[in-house]
Amino acid sequence: MLLAFSPALHAQEAMTEKAKIESLITHLEGLNEATFNRNGSDYNAKNAAKFLRGKWDSHKNEIATARDFIEKAATQSSTTGKPYLIRMKGADTPCADYLNAQLKKIEANQAAQ
Repeated sequence: MLLAFSPALHAQEAMTEKAKIESLITHLEGLNEATFNRNGSDYNAKNAAKFLRGKWDSHKNEIATARDFIEKAATQSSTTGKPYLIRMKGADTPCADYLNAQLKKIEANQAAQ
């Protein structure tokens, strides 16, 4: 009986992970005071979100979870290997660190419900 329900449960889990990824991107998109640095160039929040959505789409076969998204699409340039940075109030934070902290908040809120 469990095997009959496994695909449905897996699909539901994948939707949850997709929602987490979208939540991370939407959060970044709303950081209007932040600057995103990719390969030495600065971008605003909307452009950064658009870029990450595109990178997510181009790596969709490798990304099953929000952690996969952070690791494979939002950590560093696949071309140069340079880390993506978020600059807020003059301080640079690696994008992966920022998103992992945000993911912990999302999951804590989800667990509390």
